[in-house]
Amino acid sequence: MAGISNRYGRAFADVVFDKRLEAAKIRQELRSLADTVEQSQELRRAWETPALSGDEKRRLLDAIVARAGISKPVRNFVAVLIDHERIPLLPQTVRQFEQELDRRLNIADVEITSARELGPEEKRLLERQITEMVGKTVRARYEHDQSIMGGAVIKIGSTIYDGSILGQLNKLREQLSAS
Repeated sequence: MAGISNRYGRAFADVVFDKRLEAAKIRQELRSLADTVEQSQELRRAWETPALSGDEKRRLLDAIVARAGISKPVRNFVAVLIDHERIPLLPQTVRQFEQELDRRLNIADVEITSARELGPEEKRLLERQITEMVGKTVRARYEHDQSIMGGAVIKIGSTIYDGSILGQLNKLREQLSAS
């Protein structure tokens, strides 16, 4: 099933780029609609049941789209998923779409954990350094964890850069025990 959601996600990213749509707006609308579906068991059932016709399912979609002010490209994309009975794959498809957008826009999601709250200037400096290091625009999410004592732990994808005092102490401990 991952292959199917990947194909749909990449195809919708193609539409967004080919038609020069506002990627951030489309992303937010699609995420909002996916969240609505995820939170409503009744809506999921309605869109997944074979008892309702495709027209009835699309009318329900149109009512949601009108109320939420969602654009026609997002509406059409979700209608394709409904028509091809792929609505159960919506969460994975949205994730794939977002990853594909990030790849094409050269954006890296970064998790930064620090021992204390960082100020705006510290955040800008850190994000600039990470941008230079990875060669991508950084979308940072910040967390606090006093147990790291100082410094920061930076996670980019599956790569972790541990510049925390706790991490340095653990490395030192390993070196001393290996000697």
